[in-house]
Amino acid sequence: MRAEGHEKRGAPIEPWLDETKAGLRIAHAAARMPHAVLIQAASGTGGQGLARWAAQLVLCTTPGASPCGTCASCRHAAEGLHPDLTVVGLVEESQQIRIEQIRELCANLALTSHQGGWKAAIIDPADTLNRFAANALLKTIEEPPPRTLLVLVAAQPSKLPATLRSRCQRLAIHAPTRAQSLAWLEAARGPAEWDAVLDVVGEAPLAAATLDPAAVAKLRVETWQGLEEVCSGAADPAALAERWSRSEPALRLACFENWLTERIRRALAPGREVTELRASAHPPRAESAIKPRVLFELLDGVRELKAALSTPINRSLAFESLLRSMP
Repeated sequence: MRAEGHEKRGAPIEPWLDETKAGLRIAHAAARMPHAVLIQAASGTGGQGLARWAAQLVLCTTPGASPCGTCASCRHAAEGLHPDLTVVGLVEESQQIRIEQIRELCANLALTSHQGGWKAAIIDPADTLNRFAANALLKTIEEPPPRTLLVLVAAQPSKLPATLRSRCQRLAIHAPTRAQSLAWLEAARGPAEWDAVLDVVGEAPLAAATLDPAAVAKLRVETWQGLEEVCSGAADPAALAERWSRSEPALRLACFENWLTERIRRALAPGREVTELRASAHPPRAESAIKPRVLFELLDGVRELKAALSTPINRSLAFESLLRSMP
């Protein structure tokens, strides 16, 4: 399912980030760079890349061109190898950033920079900071060492303490338009059925770029067919759940979510004609008989399972529970 070799082509510039980058560049040139930035970005929209770019901005050694992208500091920062850049993330099987990691980060930031300039740190995903780690970080954000930049990247900033959020300059990254996503994907990977991939993963071109478009299209058809067969009683939910739990469960759930969203739209506008993928000989129950409330409850369940996939749950059982709740 994952595509091979796309990174070798080099990633093009993300135009939907231009305005945010311009604001940071102006602030840095005017010596008004914030000491702490919270980037709110959905997965696959460029939040991690923007964080690296911000680190390059303060660490670049080319006068008047920050970040130039070509000096040794910029290249080392992009690779996460700069001595004045610390990157903190999840380690091993942990689902949280721990207090020990933050204590080590704060100790590093208190030291004199190796190159006599700025020091930078990236915490990603910041919304996995546990309570103790967040409290340990708060003191450094309240009293930051001079010429220090802390960049937090979070898809769900609401999980962070309000005291932490209020001390950061928030940069909300809006998802690119479909046209921007398609143009970026074609520049990064070449022509393909990217529209179909984005229908599954949403406006997340960086996530889409890691996938094989043909495989995603096939998986979508298979998933929708399976859902319709469950609705008609032609498929065994337990057997289907076992197979899906072992075969691209995140993408299966994305397809499941799309399927439900389509039916909710039709349930709320029953007279509207919609082109539908119909791969089963068994038609599903009449949609006019399905209450939108039932579909919304099932959609909530799908989204909860998506959020829990990285935790040690019984995926097969969770999938089966959802499939047996099908209207």
